[in-house]
Amino acid sequence: MVDPERIRAETVAYFRALDENAILRHHFRHVDEEGGLWWFEAVADRGKLVAVKQAELTPAGRLHQYNWEHLEDEHGFLTDQAIDPDEDPLEAIPAEEFQRVWTR
Repeated sequence: MVDPERIRAETVAYFRALDENAILRHHFRHVDEEGGLWWFEAVADRGKLVAVKQAELTPAGRLHQYNWEHLEDEHGFLTDQAIDPDEDPLEAIPAEEFQRVWTR
């Protein structure tokens, strides 16, 4: 039987450990087809880049943020797909740009 609470607790623990133990962080920005802006902070895990923080500024001006403390809501969720800068349409950005958005 699937235990959703256990799965959620394990997911939170995984993203929290990645975020709290990361030494090197990578930052990216993306503009989607509707004009929304996305920012990602990612860390390496088992040879892949995993987003530990994600922010979206919608075309309507709403900012949505996701991390291990807030994995999802009615608008969206922290991506569970690895980030591949060679294949994803992302632009590498300085950490300071990501922090300006994240602390907004």
